[in-house]
Amino acid sequence: MRTITGTTLLAAATIPLAIAAAPASAAEATDVTYAFGVDGSTVTNTITNNTGATIGCTTSLALAPDGVLPPIAEVVGPGQSLYQQDDILPGTTTQSVLDVPDGSYVALASCSRSDTDPALWVSDYPGVEQFLVQFPMPAYTVEQASSVVIVPSVAAAPPAVAIPDASDLGKIFGS
Repeated sequence: MRTITGTTLLAAATIPLAIAAAPASAAEATDVTYAFGVDGSTVTNTITNNTGATIGCTTSLALAPDGVLPPIAEVVGPGQSLYQQDDILPGTTTQSVLDVPDGSYVALASCSRSDTDPALWVSDYPGVEQFLVQFPMPAYTVEQASSVVIVPSVAAAPPAVAIPDASDLGKIFGS
């Protein structure tokens, strides 16, 4: 299993991206959106990139016991071992974190570009602003419908039980 350490949530902003980018316009908060989902043991993030350039994005998961968001320092400090990192072209792309163990997780995403108009887009999370001020570029928080995802265990279906026809009570009671 791969591990991201330190402030990985924001690391995409500091990694030089080898991107042949089209000329970018001034960054705006609404240039990037995230939508998280779950399909079995896979957590997905549908990223909409309206920047006009290729951006580097990371989708990562951290435990959220009982569906409660832990403090931001607990999420970004120890790093995440469940993540996917890719270059994302303009348009809509789905990033997938595979083989996620059952449990409750906070899903976070960060995207950045480091060309002539650097910018950073990070999942909105209570307290994230204290980390964003450390970056020498415009940094935007991106709201999403929910940042907690539940990866369910798949329990075997109970065997089907035949229900007797109640019209003949003699058969039911053996008389």
